[in-house]
Amino acid sequence: MRKLLMALAVAAMAAPTAAQSVKSGIEAWQRGDTAGAVAIWRPLAEKGDADAAFNLGQAYRLGKGVPTDLSQAQNWLEQAARKGHVDAQSTLGLLLFQNGNRVAGMRWLKLAAEAGEPKSLLIVGTALYNGDDVAPDPVTAYAYISRAAAQGLAPAQATLADMDAVMSIEQRQKGLALAQAMASAPRKAAPVPAPPSKVATAKPLPKPVATKPTVVKPAPKPVAAASGKWRIQLGAFGQRKSAEALFGKLSGKLGGRQAYYIPVGAVVRLQAGPYESRAAAAAACVSLAPQPCFPTGG
Repeated sequence: MRKLLMALAVAAMAAPTAAQSVKSGIEAWQRGDTAGAVAIWRPLAEKGDADAAFNLGQAYRLGKGVPTDLSQAQNWLEQAARKGHVDAQSTLGLLLFQNGNRVAGMRWLKLAAEAGEPKSLLIVGTALYNGDDVAPDPVTAYAYISRAAAQGLAPAQATLADMDAVMSIEQRQKGLALAQAMASAPRKAAPVPAPPSKVATAKPLPKPVATKPTVVKPAPKPVAAASGKWRIQLGAFGQRKSAEALFGKLSGKLGGRQAYYIPVGAVVRLQAGPYESRAAAAAACVSLAPQPCFPTGG
């Protein structure tokens, strides 16, 4: 009888481990036990759980619970993305796009955009409008960005207002009709990009918002100085010192971009840049959410 009781006690102690789930990992992460969260997610990811693979990729991307390893991050994010995990597609696309592999990044972002993910809709739509690595298509661009704006994404709303000022009413009407058709059409399984994508080597920007509360956003490390004609506008202030204070708060998330203080009448506009394209500037605004931000220049 004593041996039987001991066996039951051991079994009871082992039960929580066997019952570990993605949610258990999230709870551990939120308690600050990031290593414990990774230990929970890894075996689940290895068995093919897309949510666990996404979270494990995020942990490697952010260096939480494991050393920062963008090769591992990309590997796990891609495993989840290939299973149709929209947040993984969006995160992987933004990671690749921001670190120089724009073609592969755009393919993943387009898949996430077709699923209605707002940040991906904004970046792909902006690229379509400007012809950044894709053929220009202002009508489809308007459809994508209006869908993102309708979901409350502030940079998309600002970009849409910008487009309203330069596009014809006919183009905008076609774009809205297309957006409605996209939103109402049943989603079809789309082919995913062929492996492998180029492994990113630079530090990534903060992750896009995910459907699961998996990780905390850190400030990325600065990247090499960029060039281009585009900037992002971060606000307008009655005093320059207020603009300087905001830039000081955000500078760690801007990848080494510089501040521009533009006097306009009684106010000072704060801009940061440069960025090589409007799509890159829009992606930067996405990374700064919820800070109001929109691309400017060109």
